[in-house]
Amino acid sequence: MDLFAGAGGFSLAARMAGFKVKAAVELKKQACLTYRHNLCPNGETTLYEGDTLDLSPKTIVNDNFTDIQCDLLLGGPPCQGFSVHRINSSGVSDPRNKLILRYFEFVKELQPKVFLMENVPGLLWERHKSFLQEFYDAGKKSKYKVLPPIVLDARDFGVPQRRKRVFILGIRPDIDLDIVWPPKRTHGDKKDLLNNPHLKPWVSCQSIFDTATTKDDENDVHMNHTESLINVFKSTPINGGSRKDSTRILPCHTSHNGHTDVYGRIDPSLPGPTMTTACVNPSKGRFVHPVEHHGITVRQAARFQTFPDWFVFKGGLMAAGEQVGNAVPVDMGKEIISAIANALSNYK
Repeated sequence: MDLFAGAGGFSLAARMAGFKVKAAVELKKQACLTYRHNLCPNGETTLYEGDTLDLSPKTIVNDNFTDIQCDLLLGGPPCQGFSVHRINSSGVSDPRNKLILRYFEFVKELQPKVFLMENVPGLLWERHKSFLQEFYDAGKKSKYKVLPPIVLDARDFGVPQRRKRVFILGIRPDIDLDIVWPPKRTHGDKKDLLNNPHLKPWVSCQSIFDTATTKDDENDVHMNHTESLINVFKSTPINGGSRKDSTRILPCHTSHNGHTDVYGRIDPSLPGPTMTTACVNPSKGRFVHPVEHHGITVRQAARFQTFPDWFVFKGGLMAAGEQVGNAVPVDMGKEIISAIANALSNYK
């Protein structure tokens, strides 16, 4: 089961790792449109559209897990309250933070053999310690073995993007699972390769822009920019230039240099920047095409997240970009979930 499923990156990764996804829960309508379009046509997965605070975990069990056990519960509770972009003490009282505790209420009801929770590194900050402690306390009460949080970088799993995320693994008390955790990385930088010859080099994002899209790809769209902004892009050096290299000077830049990454071009020779929920908006980060004079398209953003090109994001440009930014990179998810699948297949 996939809780807080979003567009379905975790679900797709689970399928690629050999799991059948029986049920998924998502609140946002546009993300539900995307999930249904791509992952529900064959009837294998039931998508529940609604708030996890209102949906009864018993309903999920009665509908899907009366005759079979839940092997794996996935989920990445909305992370805006824990985001690195929240400054000082902001986000501490964000009501969305409590969703990580709601997540464990589903764990208690479904009693999955294993659960895997994903979130942003800000979850580990001191200001959010109480929420994380409550989560571990809930695990202890249910006697789940909840392993310490680990921070993994998507680059280390073949994803052409710098993206660090926290993963927490829980194992049911009656399950003696022999698992390699954290999963071994498959890629590394040049220094890593010298010491670990089995690793592959980090993947650059060059192919994201070299690979053509189909003519009928509804996600091959980018923001419409003003003529003045297009001129800024034209004056920004290709393959990595930043706002400070362009002619764009805002009033706020008279007292400081501003954020140098905004309106910056992506360097295709390297793994790309973290795809955020605003990844199609050049004013929100380094999201300008390497050589063309516009922001990246939804399809290009999805490729950074290693979604296959057949996966279509619904709901319009900005909603699609938000879905892409919220997703777990598919290839990264597959590697992580495969470690769980291998351990479960060997469990007697």
